[in-house]
Amino acid sequence: MRDGETDAAQEALMRFVRNFGLHQPDRTPCGQPLPVSEAHAMVEIAREGRIRQVELARRLRLEKSTVSRLVGNLVGRGWVHRQAADGDGRGVLLVLTESGATASARQADARRDRLTALLDRIPDDQRAAVVRALQTLAEAADEPS
Repeated sequence: MRDGETDAAQEALMRFVRNFGLHQPDRTPCGQPLPVSEAHAMVEIAREGRIRQVELARRLRLEKSTVSRLVGNLVGRGWVHRQAADGDGRGVLLVLTESGATASARQADARRDRLTALLDRIPDDQRAAVVRALQTLAEAADEPS
């Protein structure tokens, strides 16, 4: 890749991060008053129904201690309940509470609304290419397991 392409990609990515609000650690880009890491945790827990805390750390690519604090915050909000994993005295399963499921659904709606509004600003004939480019970028950023 040429330096000009790298510079242009870096500038575009930094501009997107700022404009979309990804650099604000205390609220999600869709305006929810929740740290982005906690919002991502809520997505994973809601997706699975229940998930081991160690698996959540792996998916979020965060240290176990960071995830422990993050989960503690979600438990403190009343959104997540910890359960002992069956057959594993040290394993911890995370499950959304009823209020956590409500909060997760509210966050999902806000994300969908924000992304819909953003994609609506992209010309129809370019929208599919933008989505494919985002998918390709995300795949390129994946590290081998």
